[in-house]
Amino acid sequence: MAVGLLLSSSLLPHASQAQQPATILAAATPAVVPPPSTPQPPLLVQGLPDFTQLVERVGPSVASVRTTQRVDDSDDEAGDDADAQMREFFRRFFGTPMPGQGQRKNPPKGSGEGQERPRGLGSGFILSADGLVMTNAHVIDGADDVYVTLTDKREFKAKVVGADKRTDVAVLKIDAKNLPAVRIGDVSRLKVGEWVMAIGTPFGLENTVTAGIVSAKARDTGEEVRFIQTDVAVNPGNSGGPLINMRGEVVGINSQILSRSGGFMGISLSIPIDDAVKVADQLRAGGKVVRGRIGVQIEPVTKEVAESLGLGKAQGAVVRMVEPGGPAAKAGLEAGDIITKFNGVAVESAGDLPRLVGATKPGTKSVLQVFRRGAYKDLGITVVELDLEKAAKAAAGDDSPAGSKATAVASLGLGLTDLTSAQKAELKVNGGVLVEEVGGPAARAGLRPGDVILSVGNTLVANVRQFESALAKSEKGRPVNVLVRRGDGAQYVLIRPSK
Repeated sequence: MAVGLLLSSSLLPHASQAQQPATILAAATPAVVPPPSTPQPPLLVQGLPDFTQLVERVGPSVASVRTTQRVDDSDDEAGDDADAQMREFFRRFFGTPMPGQGQRKNPPKGSGEGQERPRGLGSGFILSADGLVMTNAHVIDGADDVYVTLTDKREFKAKVVGADKRTDVAVLKIDAKNLPAVRIGDVSRLKVGEWVMAIGTPFGLENTVTAGIVSAKARDTGEEVRFIQTDVAVNPGNSGGPLINMRGEVVGINSQILSRSGGFMGISLSIPIDDAVKVADQLRAGGKVVRGRIGVQIEPVTKEVAESLGLGKAQGAVVRMVEPGGPAAKAGLEAGDIITKFNGVAVESAGDLPRLVGATKPGTKSVLQVFRRGAYKDLGITVVELDLEKAAKAAAGDDSPAGSKATAVASLGLGLTDLTSAQKAELKVNGGVLVEEVGGPAARAGLRPGDVILSVGNTLVANVRQFESALAKSEKGRPVNVLVRRGDGAQYVLIRPSK
């Protein structure tokens, strides 16, 4: 400190000398004219939003959803242990009783009705003033009884109007009137970077408010819907709660988190409210969701396949299999076709097609645009109702039997033979060549004995001679794209010749 003070004091002139150095300096130094100021762009973001009014407006519309399950009296001891552990968990970590504790109405032991045990906790929100409540299907899945608790502490036993596992949407009904219903927002107006808020019951903590921004829209995870991705803190118990925009409107249902720990890690996924409302309308009308189907199995179009076929870019859905006797088969769709549009709407990725078809009412006459052997073609098709069990059976396929009389195509490592009339009838094809031997490039590409090659590039082949002719026309040294039939399915395979 002594050194610090000494250095600081040595920089200050004595009071008797303070004016003279300043005067000399002013006289010797020319005036500095500041450069003209450059206009600055306006601030795009100023301050943080105040969510208090949103909470006051929407908070009363959010509910807690708890579920119970009835177990046999013989399970009492195990159930009591589990309850004790859960009560201790809430007491130690939250300082509160376990949600729903003391509210269960268990029948007497030996009554034959079974004991009512807590099963799960979630969130929901009021859709209409007459008691309709929306939540996630997984929140109530497997429950014997469902209870809805409002912010004024009233609890109701709810009736399940309907639940749809594919979209994870469920609708409940409670016996209440004049409830504060939410306002439904317009998802199309939602922007990436926009502030949003969630209210729910994470870990049983009712009416917990968290906020963040929209990280992405239309996030495709292979599910039935494309999610809204946010960084709003969502944890177990938030499921089924609303995602709210700055206008106080519900734009989504908080449904999933991406996590390695089981807790929030910065990525939350919400079901767009417009998709959820469409499902809810069907559940209210008939208790289930009716979807369309056309009877195909599909796979994505890779960049290599698109380039080799002259498609331009990797878009659409490759038809891997056509269900015999299904709508697609009746419309003339073939394995290897690439579906690029459905009813005029572009199929950008393979996941788009099931969503477009599923949202179409069964019995609707539709139009498929397909890319087949270098040209586009429109096919009329009638959508039918989706039967999950039937679709699963149609997806199964068996390996095709191998034939005889091999003919070598040395450059690709293939041994091929013509299909017999009986084999064509069995496979329901008009042409193609049977793969009998595989080695080298063909083996590396994944071909197997018993596969049937239907085309080379965009050229159909009816026999080995046509296969060799089509192969001769392809550019030497370039990968060869072949359409391969295996069992009831078909897919494009790139065979890269040895260098």
